[in-house]
Amino acid sequence: MQYTKPLANLIDFFERFPSIGPKSAQRMALHLLKMSSPEVQKFANLMIEAKEKIHYCSICYNMSQSDPCEICSNSNRDDKTICVVSETKDLLAIEKTNEYNGVYHVLQGVISPLDGIGANDIRIRELINRISQNEIEEVILALNPTVEGEATSLYISKLLKPFNVKISRIAMGLPIGSDLEYADEITISKAIECRVLI
Repeated sequence: MQYTKPLANLIDFFERFPSIGPKSAQRMALHLLKMSSPEVQKFANLMIEAKEKIHYCSICYNMSQSDPCEICSNSNRDDKTICVVSETKDLLAIEKTNEYNGVYHVLQGVISPLDGIGANDIRIRELINRISQNEIEEVILALNPTVEGEATSLYISKLLKPFNVKISRIAMGLPIGSDLEYADEITISKAIECRVLI
Protein backbone atom coordinates (compact mmCIF):
# COMPACT_ATOMS: atom_id res chain seq x y z
CA MET A 1 0.00 0.00 0.00
CA GLN A 2 1.22 3.47 -0.87
CA TYR A 3 1.02 6.00 1.96
CA THR A 4 0.46 9.64 1.23
CA LYS A 5 3.88 11.36 1.26
CA PRO A 6 3.62 13.18 4.66
CA LEU A 7 2.43 9.97 6.36
CA ALA A 8 5.16 7.93 4.68
CA ASN A 9 7.77 10.44 5.88
CA LEU A 10 6.41 10.27 9.44
CA ILE A 11 6.42 6.46 9.45
CA ASP A 12 9.95 6.45 8.04
CA PHE A 13 11.08 8.81 10.81
CA PHE A 14 9.58 6.66 13.59
CA GLU A 15 11.28 3.57 12.12
CA ARG A 16 14.65 5.17 12.90
CA PHE A 17 13.98 4.80 16.63
CA PRO A 18 15.58 1.79 18.37
CA SER A 19 13.37 -1.33 18.49
CA ILE A 20 10.65 0.27 16.35
CA GLY A 21 9.71 -1.82 13.33
CA PRO A 22 7.43 -0.89 10.41
CA LYS A 23 4.19 -1.90 12.17
CA SER A 24 4.99 0.02 15.38
CA ALA A 25 6.10 3.04 13.35
CA GLN A 26 2.82 2.96 11.45
CA ARG A 27 0.79 2.76 14.69
CA MET A 28 2.73 5.65 16.21
CA ALA A 29 2.31 7.82 13.11
CA LEU A 30 -1.43 7.12 12.87
CA HIS A 31 -1.85 7.80 16.60
CA LEU A 32 -0.05 11.12 16.24
CA LEU A 33 -2.35 12.10 13.38
CA LYS A 34 -5.42 11.34 15.54
CA MET A 35 -4.20 13.68 18.27
CA SER A 36 -5.57 17.22 18.40
CA SER A 37 -3.41 20.05 17.10
CA PRO A 38 -2.79 21.42 20.65
CA GLU A 39 -1.65 17.92 21.79
CA VAL A 40 0.71 17.61 18.82
CA GLN A 41 2.07 21.10 19.54
CA LYS A 42 2.60 20.18 23.20
CA PHE A 43 4.39 16.98 22.15
CA ALA A 44 6.64 18.95 19.79
CA ASN A 45 7.39 21.52 22.50
CA LEU A 46 8.28 18.78 25.01
CA MET A 47 10.76 17.26 22.56
CA ILE A 48 12.35 20.66 21.86
CA GLU A 49 12.51 21.47 25.59
CA ALA A 50 14.14 18.12 26.39
CA LYS A 51 16.69 18.56 23.59
CA GLU A 52 17.57 22.09 24.69
CA LYS A 53 17.66 21.55 28.47
CA ILE A 54 19.13 18.06 28.90
CA HIS A 55 22.91 17.78 28.74
CA TYR A 56 25.60 15.43 29.98
CA CYS A 57 26.85 15.75 33.55
CA SER A 58 30.48 16.92 33.52
CA ILE A 59 31.37 14.34 36.19
CA CYS A 60 29.56 11.09 35.31
CA TYR A 61 28.09 11.82 31.81
CA ASN A 62 24.56 10.97 32.88
CA MET A 63 21.82 12.94 31.12
CA SER A 64 20.56 15.75 33.32
CA GLN A 65 19.17 19.27 33.34
CA SER A 66 21.66 20.28 36.04
CA ASP A 67 25.44 20.05 36.14
CA PRO A 68 26.54 18.21 38.16
CA CYS A 69 23.58 15.86 37.87
CA GLU A 70 21.18 15.04 40.70
CA ILE A 71 23.12 11.87 41.61
CA CYS A 72 26.60 13.42 41.63
CA SER A 73 25.41 16.40 43.69
CA ASN A 74 23.59 14.23 46.26
CA SER A 75 25.69 14.24 49.46
CA ASN A 76 23.89 11.09 50.67
CA ARG A 77 25.41 9.00 47.88
CA ASP A 78 28.61 6.98 48.42
CA ASP A 79 31.04 8.85 46.16
CA LYS A 80 33.79 6.29 46.83
CA THR A 81 31.96 3.64 44.75
CA ILE A 82 31.47 4.10 41.01
CA CYS A 83 29.17 1.88 38.97
CA VAL A 84 30.19 1.92 35.29
CA VAL A 85 27.34 1.54 32.78
CA SER A 86 27.26 1.93 29.02
CA GLU A 87 24.12 4.11 28.68
CA THR A 88 21.80 6.26 30.80
CA LYS A 89 19.06 3.64 30.37
CA ASP A 90 21.25 1.16 32.30
CA LEU A 91 21.70 3.68 35.11
CA LEU A 92 17.92 4.13 35.27
CA ALA A 93 17.41 0.36 35.48
CA ILE A 94 19.80 0.12 38.44
CA GLU A 95 18.24 3.14 40.15
CA LYS A 96 14.78 1.51 39.97
CA THR A 97 15.99 -1.25 42.28
CA ASN A 98 16.76 1.20 45.14
CA GLU A 99 19.62 -1.17 46.07
CA TYR A 100 22.62 0.89 44.95
CA ASN A 101 23.71 4.06 46.74
CA GLY A 102 26.98 4.89 45.00
CA VAL A 103 27.62 7.13 42.01
CA TYR A 104 27.89 6.27 38.31
CA HIS A 105 30.01 6.70 35.24
CA VAL A 106 28.17 6.48 31.91
CA LEU A 107 30.51 5.44 29.09
CA GLN A 108 28.10 6.51 26.32
CA GLY A 109 28.66 3.22 24.51
CA VAL A 110 30.91 0.16 24.46
CA ILE A 111 33.97 -0.80 22.46
CA SER A 112 32.73 -2.25 19.17
CA PRO A 113 35.32 -2.53 16.38
CA LEU A 114 32.68 -3.75 13.90
CA ASP A 115 30.79 -0.48 14.43
CA GLY A 116 33.98 1.57 14.33
CA ILE A 117 33.81 2.40 18.07
CA GLY A 118 37.14 2.27 19.86
CA ALA A 119 38.21 3.03 23.43
CA ASN A 120 38.80 6.69 22.56
CA ASP A 121 35.23 7.06 21.26
CA ILE A 122 33.61 6.45 24.64
CA ARG A 123 34.19 7.95 28.12
CA ILE A 124 36.94 5.57 29.34
CA ARG A 125 39.62 8.28 29.53
CA GLU A 126 37.31 10.39 31.71
CA LEU A 127 36.72 7.39 34.01
CA ILE A 128 40.47 6.85 34.47
CA ASN A 129 40.99 10.57 35.18
CA ARG A 130 38.16 10.51 37.69
CA ILE A 131 39.65 7.53 39.54
CA SER A 132 43.16 8.99 39.54
CA GLN A 133 41.95 12.33 40.97
CA ASN A 134 39.60 10.99 43.66
CA GLU A 135 39.77 8.49 46.50
CA ILE A 136 37.70 5.77 44.84
CA GLU A 137 37.47 2.46 46.73
CA GLU A 138 35.46 0.31 44.30
CA VAL A 139 34.53 0.30 40.63
CA ILE A 140 31.58 -1.90 39.70
CA LEU A 141 31.45 -2.88 36.03
CA ALA A 142 27.77 -3.18 35.09
CA LEU A 143 27.99 -3.61 31.32
CA ASN A 144 25.70 -5.86 29.32
CA PRO A 145 26.91 -9.47 28.93
CA THR A 146 27.51 -9.11 25.18
CA VAL A 147 30.77 -9.59 23.29
CA GLU A 148 31.18 -5.80 23.21
CA GLY A 149 30.29 -5.40 26.89
CA GLU A 150 32.70 -8.16 27.90
CA ALA A 151 35.52 -6.65 25.81
CA THR A 152 34.91 -3.21 27.31
CA SER A 153 34.86 -4.62 30.86
CA LEU A 154 38.12 -6.49 30.26
CA TYR A 155 39.76 -3.39 28.76
CA ILE A 156 38.69 -1.17 31.69
CA SER A 157 39.74 -3.72 34.31
CA LYS A 158 43.24 -3.88 32.77
CA LEU A 159 43.51 -0.08 32.84
CA LEU A 160 42.43 0.00 36.50
CA LYS A 161 44.98 -2.58 37.70
CA PRO A 162 47.64 0.05 38.63
CA PHE A 163 45.18 1.87 40.89
CA ASN A 164 44.51 0.79 44.45
CA VAL A 165 40.84 0.16 43.75
CA LYS A 166 38.59 -2.87 44.13
CA ILE A 167 37.14 -3.94 40.76
CA SER A 168 33.93 -5.97 40.72
CA ARG A 169 31.29 -7.00 38.21
CA ILE A 170 27.60 -7.46 38.57
CA ALA A 171 26.62 -11.13 38.80
CA MET A 172 25.32 -12.86 35.71
CA GLY A 173 23.07 -15.86 35.45
CA LEU A 174 19.44 -16.89 35.61
CA PRO A 175 16.71 -14.29 36.04
CA ILE A 176 14.18 -14.75 38.85
CA GLY A 177 11.19 -16.82 37.76
CA SER A 178 12.94 -18.56 34.87
CA ASP A 179 13.29 -22.31 34.32
CA LEU A 180 16.65 -24.04 33.88
CA GLU A 181 15.37 -26.12 30.99
CA TYR A 182 14.78 -22.97 28.90
CA ALA A 183 18.12 -21.29 29.65
CA ASP A 184 21.03 -21.48 27.23
CA GLU A 185 24.33 -23.11 28.18
CA ILE A 186 26.24 -19.83 28.58
CA THR A 187 23.64 -18.41 30.98
CA ILE A 188 23.68 -21.59 33.07
CA SER A 189 27.48 -21.68 33.15
CA LYS A 190 27.60 -18.02 34.25
CA ALA A 191 25.00 -18.76 36.95
CA ILE A 192 27.19 -21.59 38.30
CA GLU A 193 30.35 -19.50 38.02
CA CYS A 194 28.76 -16.55 39.88
CA ARG A 195 27.16 -18.67 42.59
CA VAL A 196 27.06 -17.33 46.16
CA LEU A 197 27.13 -19.01 49.56
CA ILE A 198 23.84 -19.16 51.48
